Amino acid sequence: MSREPERLTAWVHGTVQGVGFRWWTRARALELGLVGYASNQRDGRVLVVAEGERGALDTLVGMLESSGTPGRVDRVVHTYDTPRGDLTGFVER
Repeated sequence: MSREPERLTAWVHGTVQGVGFRWWTRARALELGLVGYASNQRDGRVLVVAEGERGALDTLVGMLESSGTPGRVDRVVHTYDTPRGDLTGFVER
C-alpha cells in the first residue's frame, strides 16, 4: 500500500446531524493523523474531507460505516483523489 497522501471525500447519509457525529469524526480523524473537516450539509448529510495515508483513510471510512457512530449511518459514498495540500488540522464546519 502506498504511503503517499491521498484525499478522501465521503458523503455520509442517515441521521448524522445534531447527534455529535462531526465531533466524533474529528476525534477519530485526529487519532489517525488525518487533516480535513466534517461539514453538515443542507440535505441532512455530512461531508467528510480528509487527507493522509491511504491506510488511515480506509480505516476512517470503516469507522464511518460502523455501528459505533453517533446517530445512524445508512450509507457512506466515498471517493479517493490526489491531495490538494490545502488542509491543516481537522475541524468541524
